[in-house]
Amino acid sequence: MAGERNFLLGHGERLVERVATPPGGASPELPYTAEEARQRLLPQVQTAVATFDSLPDEACPSGKTVGLVTLHPQFIAKSYHPGDFLRDNGLAYIGSRGAKIAPEKWTRQGEPVELDTTELFVSGQRESFSLLAERLGSPGAFPEGSPLQKIEAFRAPDASDKKRGVMPLPHTSSLFEVGLHIPSVDRAAIVASFQRWASACGVSADLNRSIPVSGLIFMPVSAHAEEELDELSRFSFLRVIRPMPKLRTLHPIERSLSVGELPPIEVPDEPVVDSSIRMAIFDGGLPSSGPMSRWAQSLDVPGVGTAVEQCLEHGHMVTSAALFGCLTPGEVAPRPFNNVDHYRILDDVDDDPYALYTALSRIRDVLEEKNYDFVNLSLGPELPIEDDEVHPWTAVLDEYLSHGQTFMTVAAGNNGNQDWASGNARIQVPSDCVNALAVGSANSKLKNWDRAEYSAIGPGRSPGLVKPDVLSFGGASYEPFIFLSGNGTNGPLSAMGTSFAAPAALRMAAGIRAHFGGHIKPLGLRALLVHCAERGGMPVEEAGWGRIPDQIDAFVVCPANSVRVLYQGTIEPGQTMRMPIPLPEDVRTGNVEISATYCINSPTDSRSPSTYTASAIEPVFRPHAEKFSKEDSMHPKTDTFFRSSDFLPEHDLRRGAHKWETIKHRTLTKRASSLLRPVFDVKYHSRIEQLVGVPTEKVEYALVITLTSSRDADIYNKVVRAYSDRLEILQPQVEIPITVRP
Repeated sequence: MAGERNFLLGHGERLVERVATPPGGASPELPYTAEEARQRLLPQVQTAVATFDSLPDEACPSGKTVGLVTLHPQFIAKSYHPGDFLRDNGLAYIGSRGAKIAPEKWTRQGEPVELDTTELFVSGQRESFSLLAERLGSPGAFPEGSPLQKIEAFRAPDASDKKRGVMPLPHTSSLFEVGLHIPSVDRAAIVASFQRWASACGVSADLNRSIPVSGLIFMPVSAHAEEELDELSRFSFLRVIRPMPKLRTLHPIERSLSVGELPPIEVPDEPVVDSSIRMAIFDGGLPSSGPMSRWAQSLDVPGVGTAVEQCLEHGHMVTSAALFGCLTPGEVAPRPFNNVDHYRILDDVDDDPYALYTALSRIRDVLEEKNYDFVNLSLGPELPIEDDEVHPWTAVLDEYLSHGQTFMTVAAGNNGNQDWASGNARIQVPSDCVNALAVGSANSKLKNWDRAEYSAIGPGRSPGLVKPDVLSFGGASYEPFIFLSGNGTNGPLSAMGTSFAAPAALRMAAGIRAHFGGHIKPLGLRALLVHCAERGGMPVEEAGWGRIPDQIDAFVVCPANSVRVLYQGTIEPGQTMRMPIPLPEDVRTGNVEISATYCINSPTDSRSPSTYTASAIEPVFRPHAEKFSKEDSMHPKTDTFFRSSDFLPEHDLRRGAHKWETIKHRTLTKRASSLLRPVFDVKYHSRIEQLVGVPTEKVEYALVITLTSSRDADIYNKVVRAYSDRLEILQPQVEIPITVRP
């Protein structure tokens, strides 16, 4: 009938079944013989041992030190990790990072070229490294097929490996941040030794403000001279030292704009749609009396100082965006979907050199005490992300979010108009979280939109290349974001910034949850937002997966000639699950557009930025159930669907790294006649480099599939009839507002 809306279908996981997979392939060809590898690495290890022996005892806690093993670029996959080799030689893997090298030899044709690889941090007694050197000095000590043949280099890290952006110091004390490796067996000894070593170097280490996370510990240190930092960097378990970044709170463009007098906005006289939803915002606080007090309460975290007027205004605007989105002057504000707990974590940060650590500790304390469904962060370190290190803000938040119970949006940053080549325009910490939704700004709500020029760009780190994940309208000078007035009597406020795009995106996720209840989990909400984003011809580095719609029905009402299905489930370690694409067999004419989005939450390992995600799912597309590549094939033949080039050009990717992305999205058009009971076979992978003491567990996934037929206008009803015993129409619990397009 006219006006009928075809709602999202749920419980696609009821279609899923486990399938067997064939065994793996043959052993790969190695670039070096065992004897070549021994002769190459012997002088390198001897040089490193000499460096280790020159270190003071206090710089080597419990007599241990740390070396760097560089893997051959063709052997960086998890299955090649030399864990047994290290253990056999008394060494232990404690972390890794990415690097670029041109290997001396490789198994491909032509001369070797520079490739991405992985450097492993390995620890052990100094005597263990000496014994390895002795063993390498014995011809025939290593058999053919030894992991030694997959190692390209070995060395002792020096100060240049550890210092990041460290400039000559002024005469007064300056604040820095250090990160230490702290394997669980040596944690106490390492921390105690570092305190003594720092004191001997003339450096003050503030252990009381330290932040431990997944095999690392970060802490502030103050130094007076660059020579002190050079000496400090000799500590064997010190991984990184860098200037303490500032806390980005209120960017100049995020202050209220003057756009002339605007008509007042009337607040609604209604309660929230769903009072059971718990949403937290961490920001600058709310004014003591304001128009949002009915739906938002301001809570001061313990120990927070005096409120700052500019921070209160920023907090008010962020909260207005979370409750109402961008408002229209002269109209009534929409009914809020949920209440908000606004935590004031900011005070006079100019007086607190430790503001970055103070703010993170306040956020962590609240999150550990209370379980929130939705969280927004429009602040963080004033620091573009680094490819070879993970900041403690990112590490702490990703670790918390890995359980999959909270949907978090993070503002990408307003540094997009800085220099691109240097990396200063890249997304800012912690929007590189792989378990959060990083949100940049679109410059318009209209059809012809672009990335707002101030909005930070990608790429993110690999894994996590597509960052920001999405754009949401964040305002521009000619089309600002509109908020409720601060005191309820003056005209509306206006501003622009990713600080407002992020809570506006969070509002859409909460709105879907409010209308459909707990049927859609946080991971399903993230998948829906990505799935329904429109790219608009924008490069992925600028727009991520695209600009998200600003109307609820765009996510949960199927477009014309389309059907949309949501799958939410779990995969056990080592399993391969068959996820049917619900295309009825009687849809045989014209073309069928298949749009698919996978999301997972993953445990993370801040010790290993290049292998940061510990879990991955690898979908393989099988379009036709009766076509096989060989007569004895176990399963129908595959076709390309998700590709590395969906993320970035191939030369910007580590080989196979796209497999470890937590979000995969693509749209593919096929002839209907070439499809018969199509499926995705999805395999769950886990890293060998697991967190210490954390077993591999099942992973949650969300999959959204939209099928659009060029000829069959009845495809929605055909799917409903064909799968009536398993799929369900997700009926809204409250009425969904009618879309009004600008």
